[in-house]
Amino acid sequence: MKNMIKTVAAVLTMMLVAVTPVKAQEDGVHYLALQISDNNPQKMTTVLNVAANVTKYYEGIGEEVEIRIVAFNAGLHMFRTDTSPVLERITSFGQSMPNVTFAACGNTIAGMTRKEGTPPPISEYAEVVHAGVVELMKLNEEGWTIIRP
Repeated sequence: MKNMIKTVAAVLTMMLVAVTPVKAQEDGVHYLALQISDNNPQKMTTVLNVAANVTKYYEGIGEEVEIRIVAFNAGLHMFRTDTSPVLERITSFGQSMPNVTFAACGNTIAGMTRKEGTPPPISEYAEVVHAGVVELMKLNEEGWTIIRP
């Protein structure tokens, strides 16, 4: 019985290792995705602070980090040029932090367009993706760490 338990444990361990993302282990770069889905200035500021602090940490130890901030639902206001409380910082990040990229949910943009009658103006630094949640799923499958501050 003990041997059977050890065998099952070994097989489960191998399966876990087989599905564990290894992208960061392969290229030495750390990958972080930050989710924002709330129209809350404090949360938006926190997301940007996390991105800045993580970048500073890894640069300080001589390692690379890629950060992707994904906004959907009410969090899309973070990238709207007419309603973002953090637009100035997003512009600054876009100009000076090439390791930080932004993804705006196309589904949310479509919903806002239907509701408002015109497409919402989105920062030039945000890439429109089909769906924010799908973007996060893809990043997770590629080995990115997903955090919702």
